Amino acid sequence: MAAPDPQRPGPADMPGGTAGPALRSLLTHAGLGLAVWDTELRCVWANDVLTRYDGIPRERRLGLPPRAALAGDADALEETLREVLDTGACVIGRPYRVPVVQGAPRPRFLAATALRLDGPGGRPLGVALLVLDVRSGRGVEDRLTVVSEAGARIGTTLDVVRTAQELADFTVPLLADYVTVDLTEAVRLGGEPLERLGTADGRVPTFRRAGVASVHDGAPESLWSSGDAVFVPEHSPFMQVLHTGRPLLEPHLDTSPGTWLDHDPARARQIRRYGMHSLLIVPLQARGLLMGVVVLVRSDNPAPFDDGDRLLAEEIAARAALSLDNARRYTRERTAALTLQRSLLPRRVDGGDAMEVAAHYVPADAEYSAGGDWFDVFGLSGGRLALVVGDVVGHGIAAAAAMGRLRTAIRTLADLDLPPAELLTRLDRASVHLVEADEASEAEYCSIGATCAYAVYDPAEHTCTVALAGHPPPAVTGPDGALTFPDLPHGTPLGYGLPPCEAAVLDLPPGGLIALYTDGLVEDRRHDIGAGMERVRGALARAAGDASLAELCTAVVGTLPTAPEDDVTLLLARARARAR
Repeated sequence: MAAPDPQRPGPADMPGGTAGPALRSLLTHAGLGLAVWDTELRCVWANDVLTRYDGIPRERRLGLPPRAALAGDADALEETLREVLDTGACVIGRPYRVPVVQGAPRPRFLAATALRLDGPGGRPLGVALLVLDVRSGRGVEDRLTVVSEAGARIGTTLDVVRTAQELADFTVPLLADYVTVDLTEAVRLGGEPLERLGTADGRVPTFRRAGVASVHDGAPESLWSSGDAVFVPEHSPFMQVLHTGRPLLEPHLDTSPGTWLDHDPARARQIRRYGMHSLLIVPLQARGLLMGVVVLVRSDNPAPFDDGDRLLAEEIAARAALSLDNARRYTRERTAALTLQRSLLPRRVDGGDAMEVAAHYVPADAEYSAGGDWFDVFGLSGGRLALVVGDVVGHGIAAAAAMGRLRTAIRTLADLDLPPAELLTRLDRASVHLVEADEASEAEYCSIGATCAYAVYDPAEHTCTVALAGHPPPAVTGPDGALTFPDLPHGTPLGYGLPPCEAAVLDLPPGGLIALYTDGLVEDRRHDIGAGMERVRGALARAAGDASLAELCTAVVGTLPTAPEDDVTLLLARARARAR
């Protein structure tokens, strides 16, 4: 057999070879969307099938990156193509949803495959994207795929409003052209209760808008913005769903005279103005609680809603409702904990003739609940002043309640005029007795554990006696004016019955500053406590001078690199130069 001629096109060469026409037909006309990107992720070739899938002409793709040359979740698909180009590992069957395009009655559910194109020696030449319409979007497998994606994209935080907005954003344009999420008073969004807002045109507000999305920028169809009270007629499909707890499907929205729209002229005008023709309302309920409704409307999409859409919307709403209920419960507990904690903290601090004082408290970031931080300032005999900062282990109502008990116990023990070290030692024993008296579980016991810094300033001697129970050391201005963190006996946390605390006496001349704080100010997951203490020391040194202590508190807390992961408390006290 003669050796092949290297100049002659082989079977796989599209211009020549016996397989050329078949291969050209496969790449150009078969039901396979195909695009090729170079090593800079610029589109260099695409076939017409891809245009049928997403409505973007081939000439509008060329030279553009995937995020600009594709429809749907193009940003995520670009990340996939870049990863394939970098690693050489192909991705097969990635779900790819494309919104409604001209000539298609509903969104397309596609499978995307990406593979790297290598040249001689394995040198990357680019990456190919193959898109196949393997599903119709109507079957069980499709619903499971979409619901799974909904679970990943809805409820990413424990924030009610953000969760509601994620639900609205996810369903547009997947299912509808316009979507609202309206919640009842079962999910408080702040502001006055709905029943106190009065009536409008004889209607009482029933919902509060929590989310809205539209295929039109700014959602002009919506009569209310997020957070607004929503008025609906008593005899309307919204109230029907609220009363029955069952979805309502109106494939062809009836706008003729004699319907409920006669009692809702503003909504009727919007329906006619934007050509809304199909309505689907699904309840949001979880764990036996009906929290509101999600309203889906079609206008630009000519296809009416059907039972398949209803089933999919119900499953998405069920997932979202669980996330909303989790957020609702978290918000309720966090609000109660913050209310309890703030009710137990002093509304203002006063150092009297001895010291100028200021305090700053910042609750933990939304990922966590309120904690057990506390501070206190009160006078003692002989004109002395007590300064206290503490931190109960844990978060939530239990931590706030434990904080309240410890603060009360410190006040009681201080009336005995005990030295700081002895006071903390007795407080430790009292904490153990509280646990034993309550027959607390191990989890409750852990919530009693706390750290505390207790300092007593004596203006006659210009000294400050400090005792620590597992607490970070204070920052103190020494006789030379330098701000340092003195090396003090660290002690052990309260509530464990360990060895007694020790105290140290520090010089604090007139004008000298002492800063007590909780570890939330100096610790986070990315930096060690040493870096945090240096950050605080630098802020105190820079902002000292003539700045008021309130301004100094704000400046120090403002150095936090991110939203705090734990409660932050800062108590500043400056020795007065002379009596007032």
